Parts: sequence; C-alpha cells; structure tokens
Amino acid sequence: MTADNSSSKLIDVVLDEATIGRANADVEHERAVAIFDLIEENSFHPVGHDAASTGGEYRLHLGVIEQRLVFTISDRDSEPIATHILSLTPFRKIVREYYQICESYYEAIRSATPSQIEAIDMARRGLHNDGSETLQDRLDGKIEIDFDTARRLFTLICVLHWRG
Repeated sequence: MTADNSSSKLIDVVLDEATIGRANADVEHERAVAIFDLIEENSFHPVGHDAASTGGEYRLHLGVIEQRLVFTISDRDSEPIATHILSLTPFRKIVREYYQICESYYEAIRSATPSQIEAIDMARRGLHNDGSETLQDRLDGKIEIDFDTARRLFTLICVLHWRG
C-alpha cells in the first residue's frame, strides 16, 4: 500500500439482506461480530481511487448474486466508487474444510489432550490463512487490503456460508 492510502479504511459494512438473507439468531450474532471486528481494525483501499477525496473512509456493501460475492464500495457519503464481483468457487473447498476442522476443534476441546487441541487449532488457523491469501489474490488489482483485513473479511465470508 502506498503512503497516501495507508490510513484508508472501512467505516461501515452492510450485508445485502435481499441476496444474503437473514439467518437464525446464532448466525446473525456471528455476522455482527465479524462485521464489528472488521470495522474495528482494517486497511482497505479501492485501487485507483484517490483516498484524499474521501478522507480514506469507505463503506462496503456485500451481497451474493448467482454464487458470486459482490463488493459494492462507496465513499463516506455513500457516493458509489466501484463494484467488484468475485466467484465464490475458489472459496468453497476452503470454507467447507474450515468448518469441518472447526467442528473437530470444538469436539476436541471437550475431550482431547492439550497437544491434540493445539494441533487441530494450528490446522484451523492454517486453513483460515489459506482462505485469507486466496481472498487477497482475488482482490489483487481491485482492492488493497492487508493480511489482517483479509483474515477478517474471510471470516465474514465464512459466516455468510454458515446457515446455523
């Protein structure tokens, strides 16, 4: 990220209820937590956009249309900046494996040894990192994000897939 964009960030993230839909209370809570974490700390800059014109503050509207993740970006005054559409296909396997290992992790917490729990948790974090890197790669040339922001966005993508 260049020096002028280093303070560019998301100030709002909204999920498109028309395309994502509402879920049960547990899933809605997880979505809210993922959004809170993302807004709390992130580095986000649409490529080619002058951050000075917005104060480096952006709003993100996420939707899912025909198995594609739609990133609609606007400035702090809700003026449109860009829309990027990503296929969800590259994320399906990672998300599925991530949920499987999360289930193993939660089961292990109840009965496994600390070293077994640690091994499963390392694998879980590794898959999360893989998903985050895939997201960064898919957004390359469209949106500049740091790795921690990619991790938070990937968490949100996972929660979008979770039906509870």
